Amino acid sequence: MLTFVASILFLLAGYFIYAKVVERIFGINDENQTPAYSHNDGFDYEPMSWWRASLIQLLNIAGLGPIFGAVMGALYGPVAFIWIVIGCIFAGAVHDYFSGMMSVRHKGAQYPTIVGKYLGKNVAKVINLLSIALMILVAAAFTAGPAELIAQTTPLTFITALIIIFAYFLVATMLPVHKIIGRIYPFLGAVLIFMAVSIGIGLFFFENPVPNLTVSNLHPGELPMWPLLMVTISCGAISGFHSTQSPILARTLKKESEGRKVFYGAMIAEGIIALIWAAAGMAFFGSTGGLQAALDAGGPAGVVNEISSTTLGTFGGILAILGVIILPITTGDTALRSSRMMLSELLTKKDTSAHAAPSKLKSGLIVLVVAVPAFYLSTIDYNFLWRYVGWSNQVVATVMLWSGAMYLLQHQKFHWICSIPALFMTAVVSTYIFYAPEGFGLPYGVSMIIGGVIWLAVLGWFIIQVTRSKSVKRNRPVVATEAS
Repeated sequence: MLTFVASILFLLAGYFIYAKVVERIFGINDENQTPAYSHNDGFDYEPMSWWRASLIQLLNIAGLGPIFGAVMGALYGPVAFIWIVIGCIFAGAVHDYFSGMMSVRHKGAQYPTIVGKYLGKNVAKVINLLSIALMILVAAAFTAGPAELIAQTTPLTFITALIIIFAYFLVATMLPVHKIIGRIYPFLGAVLIFMAVSIGIGLFFFENPVPNLTVSNLHPGELPMWPLLMVTISCGAISGFHSTQSPILARTLKKESEGRKVFYGAMIAEGIIALIWAAAGMAFFGSTGGLQAALDAGGPAGVVNEISSTTLGTFGGILAILGVIILPITTGDTALRSSRMMLSELLTKKDTSAHAAPSKLKSGLIVLVVAVPAFYLSTIDYNFLWRYVGWSNQVVATVMLWSGAMYLLQHQKFHWICSIPALFMTAVVSTYIFYAPEGFGLPYGVSMIIGGVIWLAVLGWFIIQVTRSKSVKRNRPVVATEAS
């Protein structure tokens, strides 16, 4: 339990200390007019209070991720706490902050547009396809989980639940941001926080205490910690999906100083939620072996159901289960909304400086393009689906961190806050895809070697970028300024 409490305190310290460092390096300026005012269209661009935007951001990025992913990551034991804390403070929250603030600085641009500006058009083309694929996978995964839980706890069948959820998607995704998202989602964000706090308090009354820190790998299946843990627990540590959600709120900020609360702060809150559910998974079933048996019997949804109903009683259990059903659906909604924005930005050839609100027909057709494959994928095996979400998610996160590093490098700022976590995540995704069964399924040692070679190649590329940047700085003429 001591490790769990210390981890919570470290995350809070990350927000109050390191977030201010990141903000200072980025260089906010509240004199700049934000896109919410300069491009206000009453649809996607609409000023919103920071507290409302923070709750919506938390709801958008959280969903099932910090719950299901953390429960599955708990199979590795208390070492998962280390990844959640360090990953969240130095990688995930930095990633979220830069994806949001770089969007603010570029008129509310979507993630692929930002990547294209700082990593080149060729990279942007690949990322456009990968990002939209990720949105489809996320919408499917974050729909399959709630539908499965609905089928377990109500007379409705799984397919019926899916149809109801996707009907909601088609309506909510085509409405202006302030109609449903701005009005209802802050309340649902509060439900997410209440649910996590309730389970967190319940941890102190579990029959088995939350285990203290050990760096041993306790996974009952003996799966290697590196790099599988870093992909299993993405939401709560670092998640590329967030870089697709941050532009939604970047278009609502009233001033740049709100970015630390909305983007960095929401990620820290998600990290705390992930810690709570990872701790619950470790303690409730007595051992990682007990947790594995529960996962085999009912999947992550069954584990959450059992923990919630046992810990919180009838009323609390119902509220918690409703939270786990409703909150992921809202993430699926915003995933499709983001894909609609990306496709609209990709397909629009004319000048978009006016940022006119999209027509309902155009929005509907774009939503259908991504909703149909998402519906199909939501019917396949959930564990299989989640593995593909995990890797593509972390690739998107890695590319966003490199975009942030190049942004800082081009502006002659301290790039290490982005480039170090970018290098780390490059090693993670490069090794994982060659080892994982959904990838190439190569032996672990071979995968480590190939991943290491790719990592060195990327490091060499970045060293060249740093060298060029220093050369440009040395050759830049000094401009005399008039004394004030």
